[in-house]
Amino acid sequence: MKFLGYAYRFLSNFVFLALVYYSLNLIEKYPQRVMLAVMVLIYAGMHSASALRSFYFFQRIERLEGEARRLAGLAGEGPNSASQRKQIVADVAELRHSGEMKAYIDLLFLALVILLCIAKVVTN
Repeated sequence: MKFLGYAYRFLSNFVFLALVYYSLNLIEKYPQRVMLAVMVLIYAGMHSASALRSFYFFQRIERLEGEARRLAGLAGEGPNSASQRKQIVADVAELRHSGEMKAYIDLLFLALVILLCIAKVVTN
């Protein structure tokens, strides 16, 4: 299921990149093309800021994972509760890693979109 999530994220971002490329190449008049490129740049910038902000969130989750591991070792409530806590921490770590990978995929395609828009604005 994790790889399907990565594939969906990759495919949806690729479709967005293809639509931006097609739209910018379809428009012949320079002012209209620049206006579309600027709007896409604004959208990509806001989406990039959101993706970068999620890394701060993932960093905080990673810190909580370490703290939970430390406290689980100190609690010593028995083997059953310790294994249950370890499983929960492992699940959270896997979800955090998956979220980070999806954010990296988003940033890759957003950087490509930004470069494409800048190239279309600069060239006449």
